[in-house]
Amino acid sequence: MSLDKATVAKIARLARIRVDEAEQESLAGELTQILTWIEQLDEVDTSNVEPMVRVGDMKLKKRKDEVTDGNCRDAVLANAPDARDGFFTVPKVVE
Repeated sequence: MSLDKATVAKIARLARIRVDEAEQESLAGELTQILTWIEQLDEVDTSNVEPMVRVGDMKLKKRKDEVTDGNCRDAVLANAPDARDGFFTVPKVVE
């Protein structure tokens, strides 16, 4: 597939990218090379290849689903500008 300047200008307009007319010719050549490479990928026989999500087989580690408070209340509250009795203190916003 070969792209011309008009096609590059249309693609640039659709992508909302400003491409100067002087750059359109070189960009058309680069995009044509990319599309040619992609067309070569169509020639690869993948009929015996199973679809995959990742390169290596991997099983996720399972852990017991427990609800905890994280046991780090003091560390979290240390970052608060104002904390009292183990809670964040915020200014009153409703009268």
